[in-house]
Amino acid sequence: MSPTIGVLALQGDVREHTAALVEAGAHALPVRRVSELDRVDGIVIPGGESTTMSKLLGVFDLYDPLVDRLRDGLPAYGSCAGMIMLASTILDTRADARHLDALDVTVRRNAFGRQVESFETDLQFAGITDLPGADPMRAVFIRAPWVESVGAGVDVLATVPDGPAAGRVVAVRQRNVLATSFHPEVTGDHRVHRFFVDMVAGA
Repeated sequence: MSPTIGVLALQGDVREHTAALVEAGAHALPVRRVSELDRVDGIVIPGGESTTMSKLLGVFDLYDPLVDRLRDGLPAYGSCAGMIMLASTILDTRADARHLDALDVTVRRNAFGRQVESFETDLQFAGITDLPGADPMRAVFIRAPWVESVGAGVDVLATVPDGPAAGRVVAVRQRNVLATSFHPEVTGDHRVHRFFVDMVAGA
């Protein structure tokens, strides 16, 4: 049976993630209410603007219920701002911004620079591009964070291969929680979403 995966639908790339999840074999459900959160087997925190997202979680009375479900083991995937929201420590953010504390990582917000410094590159992604016959993954970075440090239980899945940011960590996994600095929902390559769907199905 296909899992039902929610997409937090308060702000950001909701439509793109929803379409990618469907292509990856999941039932996708926009989540704006606690009743919708209660129905999902996993959740995607999309790209967007992390401080705005944290405010809207409070406005929609979703912050505490989402934190509780994550603590209970709800699988989650965050892209770009979603990575920031899932992190335990965030650098260069506003003092009043709240986060979900679901990943034992330190993330630097807007680490690659402003929107004009957005870029694309090909990545190797553990568990995806190391499969037989697999192509590298084209990754799109838009005002993206990077991971400054990871806790003992966190697996690094991808790093920037070259350029000024070579070696920077841009994809991680800790148990049922996955995060990427980049936006796989905008490229038409649904392998990250299939990876997450498999995580949810196996949880």
